Amino acid sequence: MHRILLCASLLCAFLGAVCATLLAYSSATADASELAEREPYGIDLEGFAYPYPVNLLPLVNDGEQLRMAYMDVGAVKPNGRTAVLLHGRNFPSSYWAPVIKTLSDAGYRVVVPDQVGFGKSSKPSGELHFDNLARNTVTLLDHLHIAKAEIVAHSMGSMVAVRIARAYPDRVAHLVLTAPIGLEDYRQFVPPTPTDKIIETEDKLTPDGYRKQLETNYSLKLPPGDITPFIDSRFNLKDSAEYPRWLRVFASSAQMIYREPVVYEIPLVTQPTLFIMGADDHNAPGRPNAPEALRPKMGQNAALAQALAARMPNAHAEVIPDTGHLVFLEARAKYDELVLGFLGK
Repeated sequence: MHRILLCASLLCAFLGAVCATLLAYSSATADASELAEREPYGIDLEGFAYPYPVNLLPLVNDGEQLRMAYMDVGAVKPNGRTAVLLHGRNFPSSYWAPVIKTLSDAGYRVVVPDQVGFGKSSKPSGELHFDNLARNTVTLLDHLHIAKAEIVAHSMGSMVAVRIARAYPDRVAHLVLTAPIGLEDYRQFVPPTPTDKIIETEDKLTPDGYRKQLETNYSLKLPPGDITPFIDSRFNLKDSAEYPRWLRVFASSAQMIYREPVVYEIPLVTQPTLFIMGADDHNAPGRPNAPEALRPKMGQNAALAQALAARMPNAHAEVIPDTGHLVFLEARAKYDELVLGFLGK
């Protein structure tokens, strides 16, 4: 009996040691995993995955050597046409992944740049301007030997798209403006804001605060997990040594939207144009800085798009119910149907 008890005791001790070792290994692995997840991105989103390979095009803007990142996705069965997707201010171009697949499956070559100052492209030391972004995009088309393209744009990207359509009309076949901003002149509502004030406000923003800002300002109808990559791409670069430079460029993009309206150019666009609006999208940059009495008048985006389309020679607006600012992610089937039908005309 004594030997049996001794063996049992030794067995228990052995098993306890094994368990302790496994627990320690598991804990160390978890800690290592957590540390890996916390590793900061670079300000050109080094460490943040894109759905397709990323290429870099050397550019010069205002005497500064820069690089423009872009994805170039071939068609499954080429129809000889190219679609160029232009992203919004708060989003890396990776969020176009579902639309890239839809267009590629439909026969389009799909080119998806990050504008200079955004995503995986260089962050310039100078100010951002829509003229430069438009010129950079056309330079990319020249580099890729694309004479004419279907331009599909979202949010701020639609302001770039309008500038391209006006400055380089022969390069644009169709124009799809998805939940565009710039449908009104924000200077009529919002007083000028110093860049340092914008930087201070953005620097104080927390991940939770940013999530609430996206959900509220954009009336998003997405699961929380689908919003997380936007939080990561905004905040996981905050520990980068170059974060202050990123922050100044981000503030410059806000000033560009405010100082360089395109609403007066939109009625002059002659290319076939489709506005695709979320009925619940009332995004209006700068609204918190507007006098309280003026804020309700801002961001009536669906109505603004319909009014502008009526003044254009070849345009119409589609409004999707129960949809916010990220219309191509929130109402994917309807969005794909509208885009493919429009481009097929």
